[in-house]
Amino acid sequence: MLNWHIEALALELNYVWKIARNTSESKINLFVRVSDEHHTGIGEAAPNIRYHETPENLIVEFGDLVAAGLNKVRSLDDLLVLLNTQKPANALRFAVESAYIHFICQRLNLTVPDFLGVPEPLPLATTFSLPIMEPEKIAGFIAQNNLSRFSALKVKVNRETGLETVHQVTQNFSGPLLIDANEAWTEPETLLVFLEKLRPYNIMFIEQPMPATEEDGYIYLKKKSPFDIYADESVLDQPEFERLKPQFHGVNMKLMKAGGYLNGKRILEEAAVFGMKTMIGCMVETSLGIWSALQLSRLAQTADLDGFLIVKAEPFQIVKEEAGLLYLR
Repeated sequence: MLNWHIEALALELNYVWKIARNTSESKINLFVRVSDEHHTGIGEAAPNIRYHETPENLIVEFGDLVAAGLNKVRSLDDLLVLLNTQKPANALRFAVESAYIHFICQRLNLTVPDFLGVPEPLPLATTFSLPIMEPEKIAGFIAQNNLSRFSALKVKVNRETGLETVHQVTQNFSGPLLIDANEAWTEPETLLVFLEKLRPYNIMFIEQPMPATEEDGYIYLKKKSPFDIYADESVLDQPEFERLKPQFHGVNMKLMKAGGYLNGKRILEEAAVFGMKTMIGCMVETSLGIWSALQLSRLAQTADLDGFLIVKAEPFQIVKEEAGLLYLR
C-alpha cells in the first residue's frame, strides 16, 4: 500500500504581489507526497482564490480522497478514476496526479517527458512579472531586481494607472512587454481606448483584460484590437476551443488550472490544432511547480514561469534562472 501525505508550507514573498484583483505578501502552498519503501513522488498545489481554492479547503478535499481510497490506488488509471469521481479542486488534482507520475517515473527510471511522450525541456527564456505598484517606483524596482537580464517583461496593470505604468516600464526596459490585466476592464470600448494608446509601445500581446464571462465582448474585441488577446482566466480544465477561438488569439495554460500533466498536455495540443497560439504560465509557486511546467514547455510558444523567483528562501532549488533563462538542476 502506498503512503500519501499532504503538507502546507507558508511562502514569504520577496515583495508585495499586487494584481488587479488582490494583494499578498505571502502565500500558502500545499505539497502532496506519495511513497513506498523505496520511491517518492511530490507534487505542488498553489491554491487560487479566483477559483475559490483555499489551503483549508484543499486539505479537506485531500482527506476526502484518502477516505475514498487514495491509499489503495495501484495504477494511474485507478488514480484518474478516483480523481474524476471525487472532483477535487484543480490545483489539488494537479498536485496528486503529478506526485503519482513523479513516483512512477522514479520507480521506472523514466523522465517525465518520456512518460508523457513529449520532447525533453531545453533552457527556456521566461518573462518576468512586475506587480502593480505606484508608477514612480517602477524605475527603482527594475534596477533593484536587475530586470534587464530578461528578454521580455510581463506587466500587471489596472484601469487607473495602466497607461502610466507601461510608459514608466518602457523608460527603464528596452525589450517587449506582455500586458496582463487580470480581468480589470468590464467592457470592450473603454479597453480599446487604452489599447490604442499602447500602439507606440513594443507590446507582445494582451492577457485576459476582461472577465471570462464577457464572451460577446471578447468576440468584438478580437476583431478591433491592435494586439493579440490571450485567454488566461477563460482557460480552466475543460476549455471549449470552439468558443475560445472567436474570442482569443492564444491561450495561457497553467497546470494548476488544468488539473494535471495529462490534461495540460491535451490543452496545449488541442489549442495548436485550433490554430491558437500557446503560452505556459504559473501561479506563485516553488521551483517544484515550475520544474513541472518545464516538462511541457516544448509544447508552448511563450513561457511565463517566474513564480518561483518571487518566493523568498525558495525551498527546492531544482530550477535555476540565469540571464533570464531557466535551467533544470
